[in-house]
Amino acid sequence: MSSNPDLVELISPDAFAPTLERIANAIESHGMTIFARVDHAAGARSVGLAMPPTVVLLYGNPKGGTPLMLASPQAALDLPLRVLVREREDGKAVVAYHPVAATMKRDGVPDELASRLDPAQALLAAAVKG
Repeated sequence: MSSNPDLVELISPDAFAPTLERIANAIESHGMTIFARVDHAAGARSVGLAMPPTVVLLYGNPKGGTPLMLASPQAALDLPLRVLVREREDGKAVVAYHPVAATMKRDGVPDELASRLDPAQALLAAAVKG
């Protein structure tokens, strides 16, 4: 969907709420933790503004991320992983994330370590497909 190679966007066949639930369940069922849930729409409402449902999940597993941060401390700026689930104007849900391996390489993490986090994002695509 996106022409930006630094962004993966996947259109869900389901609405926002079931898509967010499926993504969260996929993360947790693969042994990872959701460290934070940032509800941007709720933030907008708190200041009298409106926006479609928009949630960012920060997730990961210290067992996977710690070796990357030890190899390159600045990788901590980009960890834990993030995934955006939002509702488009047409009501469809979109799941978006930055490919982590490229980000980790930019942070100076060796390729063999950077690629270890790919499965943590591959599960997102699998969850979107159902």
